[in-house]
Amino acid sequence: MIPSLLIPIVLALIVISMGLFTVRQATAVIVQRLGKFHSIRQAGLQFKVPFVDQVDGRVNLKIQQLDVMVETKTLDNVFVRLKVAVQFRIPPENVYDAFYKLQNPGEQITAYIFDTVRAEVPKMKLDDVFVRKDDIAIAIRRELEEAMNEYGYNIVKALVTDIDPDEEVKRSMNHINAAERKKLAAEYEGEAERIRIVAKARAEAESKRLQGQGIADQRREIAKGLEESVDILNNVGINSQEASALIVVTQHYDTLQSLGEHGKSSLILMPNSPSSGSEMLSQMVASFAASQQLGEQMKAAPIPVEKQAGK
Repeated sequence: MIPSLLIPIVLALIVISMGLFTVRQATAVIVQRLGKFHSIRQAGLQFKVPFVDQVDGRVNLKIQQLDVMVETKTLDNVFVRLKVAVQFRIPPENVYDAFYKLQNPGEQITAYIFDTVRAEVPKMKLDDVFVRKDDIAIAIRRELEEAMNEYGYNIVKALVTDIDPDEEVKRSMNHINAAERKKLAAEYEGEAERIRIVAKARAEAESKRLQGQGIADQRREIAKGLEESVDILNNVGINSQEASALIVVTQHYDTLQSLGEHGKSSLILMPNSPSSGSEMLSQMVASFAASQQLGEQMKAAPIPVEKQAGK
């Protein structure tokens, strides 16, 4: 009796074990009964009726990513390849639609990405594609959300992760960029040279101004010294003409003495003969006498009648 009872119990346990199955976390299982949808099972230990129910498929509830490479042409007739990454997920409440309404979601999403990119990029120039890649991503996400929500898919994010123009175009862009940088460097160098020239000119002008001021101060002091010397000579009975002539001759010989003390001097003093001092003195005395005589004649000259009448 006991062995005969064990057989049905063992068979029942086998049948029950055949109906037990587990569902992993972030996964949903579609159970069909006699070929017709029966239920959606969530994570944990589940049971289905053996020989009647069967697991038709498993749906991933995690966020998934699809990378798509699209080649298209820009407004300025440059072919460019864009890598688009789309992140999507299936909410637990949309498992039925996602499983039964769409056969291949990857191909569907890829088709919409191609359609959107080839509609947006030809409106832009190559430089604008780099600058406005976020606008392209927003357009892709908007288009996918409108299309894929109907099938139970939520679009989490759409990103343009890479923009790759043709190699010849990249070389040309690098040449243009290098030329622009060289031009900018030349402009900076020219501006620096201009600043150096202006600073040098200002320094030279300031130097000459100070030099001229120094010479003027020197001559002013020399004139004061000469005036004092003339006054001293006048006090001992030497008149102004003779005093001036004597000072000039004295300075002439002082200059000759200074030249003699510096043997390597390249300065030439003309005239520098031994008789040049006396000749210079004679010429100065004669010129002073002539100027004095001319002044006296002008004082003695009668005033014209016209000027007297005018007075």
